[in-house]
Amino acid sequence: QVQLVESGGGLVQAGGSLRLSCAASGRTASSYAMGWFRQAPGKEREFVAAINWNGGLTIYADSVKGRFTISRDNAKITMYLRMDSLKPEDTAIYYCASDRSISNWASPREYNYWGQGTQVTVSS
Repeated sequence: QVQLVESGGGLVQAGGSLRLSCAASGRTASSYAMGWFRQAPGKEREFVAAINWNGGLTIYADSVKGRFTISRDNAKITMYLRMDSLKPEDTAIYYCASDRSISNWASPREYNYWGQGTQVTVSS
C-alpha cells in the first residue's frame, strides 16, 4: 500500500513559477513509478508528466514540455514538479499518482495510488 500527499499549490501570476511536492509512504514506495496529472473544471483528468522508479526516465505532455520539470528524491520518497512560465490554462487541481509497473504512462487507469490533489491557479 502506498499513500501519497501533495503540497505546494497556490495562486500565481502568469509567467510565474511553482514547485509541487508529492510525499509517498509505504514499504515499496521508492521502487514505484510516479506521475502527475491535472484536472480542470469540466474537463477530464489529463497527463502532465511521469518518472520511473530511479529517475532515469521522464516523460512529459506536449503542453508542458520545456516549462515543467519532474524529479524525485528516493531518500525522501518525494516527487517534485517544477512549473515555470505558467499560463492561465495550467490552472487545475494537480494530482500525483503511483504504481509498481506502468505500460502506458499517460493513462490514469495505469495508476492505482492517488493523492488528494493540490489546487494551482494561474491568473492572467
